Amino acid sequence: MEKKTIFGKVANYKELHVYQKSEVLVLLTDVFCKRFLPLYGDRRVDQMNMAARCGKQNIVEGCEEGLTSSKMEVNLVNVGRASFQELREDYEDYLKRNNLPIWDKDHPRFDGMVNFCRQNNRWEAYQELASKLSAEEFCNMALSLCHIIDKMFDGYLKHLEKRFIEEGGIKERMHAARTGYREGIDRRLRELEAENQRLKAENEELKSRLRGAGGD
Repeated sequence: MEKKTIFGKVANYKELHVYQKSEVLVLLTDVFCKRFLPLYGDRRVDQMNMAARCGKQNIVEGCEEGLTSSKMEVNLVNVGRASFQELREDYEDYLKRNNLPIWDKDHPRFDGMVNFCRQNNRWEAYQELASKLSAEEFCNMALSLCHIIDKMFDGYLKHLEKRFIEEGGIKERMHAARTGYREGIDRRLRELEAENQRLKAENEELKSRLRGAGGD
């Protein structure tokens, strides 16, 4: 029989596609800031890098916190999602300020960019492109990743909700463990009481036989 524990299993965040794409977006944002923003005096550099890093790190922290608190895990994942939404706004603002188009589904390169971002989760696939793309291309690639990651966050949150409904949080698991322990103790006590009564009956029967044998 499988032994259940009150603590869940910590997800290996590095295997999550949402984490892998988030890591790519962190590295892309660092390259973007170095290539297209002033080296000094522009607050967007810190803001964009911080938003990207915060989005990724909250996935990591959410997985770790999920060991003991489902509520904290969901909260952290939501914070990560909000950070990437903020980053998306920064990329869109850059395009607008510089009179560059935000590619929509009617743009001839939109489908190709989206498919590329969907299929590739590792930095190695983006690294060479990051040094060659124009600002317009770069921002739209980053925006594609932002939208894909946001949809992944939505799916991940639904997964966490389903897991909570099926397994409960730490309080529910602790209650189930305590209840199971008490039920086990009660069951064992009943078994011992039944065994005691059986032994008493056998003892009385033996005494009766001995008395009968002495009378003969």
